[in-house]
Amino acid sequence: MQFSPTNGDFTFVSSTEAEELSGTISAPDIKLNMGTDSGKDPYATTFLRQRGYGWLLEVEEDDSEESKPLLEELDIDLKDIYYKIRCVLMPMPSLGYNRQVVRDNPDFWGPLAVVLLFSMISIYGQFKVMSWIITIWIFGSLTIFLLARVLGGEVSFGQVLGVIGYSLLPLIVIAPLLFVIGGFEVVSTLIKLFGVFWAAYSAASLLVGDEFKTKKPLLIYPIFLLYIYFLSLYTGV
Repeated sequence: MQFSPTNGDFTFVSSTEAEELSGTISAPDIKLNMGTDSGKDPYATTFLRQRGYGWLLEVEEDDSEESKPLLEELDIDLKDIYYKIRCVLMPMPSLGYNRQVVRDNPDFWGPLAVVLLFSMISIYGQFKVMSWIITIWIFGSLTIFLLARVLGGEVSFGQVLGVIGYSLLPLIVIAPLLFVIGGFEVVSTLIKLFGVFWAAYSAASLLVGDEFKTKKPLLIYPIFLLYIYFLSLYTGV
């Protein structure tokens, strides 16, 4: 008994007829392309991509990045540091420098270089002074920062650290003068006072803003005392 299907896709045959049937099934030649041949799109690649597994065939390219300069790696901008040095050494508004960049764009390497330079000229054979000056710079800036925040100022510790460090430059400028005219007490004292006022004014004009209103002397005074102490470390008094 033989049944004929209606859809025409296959046909039932009897066992006697099946013995005479023979043949082979040819399979497609499937090759897996792992990205070596970009011009062809084999079946396996298409199969994986259609089912959302195309990421398995992606090959990461090793982009050899060009080695950056050392200053760029350490985030050191010499032009920016030089501009900030001029802003501190010439704090008069009439000169046209944008002095707020010292506060608004703080950096670490510039103030550290200034503090190290001040420490080196303050050594006179006493190497312990260098570490002590760096300690006073960090903790003195921390004290000014905490006092400024208590008084309602909107400054960060990095800003205070940078401004206090850069503002040591006036004391570095007067150091050679004190070495030359150290024998003249009156002139030497006047130069010391000028250097301390210069440094304190540079720092206070950047840190003490209008938000302090009537509380400005409460912040200017400790800044002034801090630079007096820095000068005493240099002169030994």
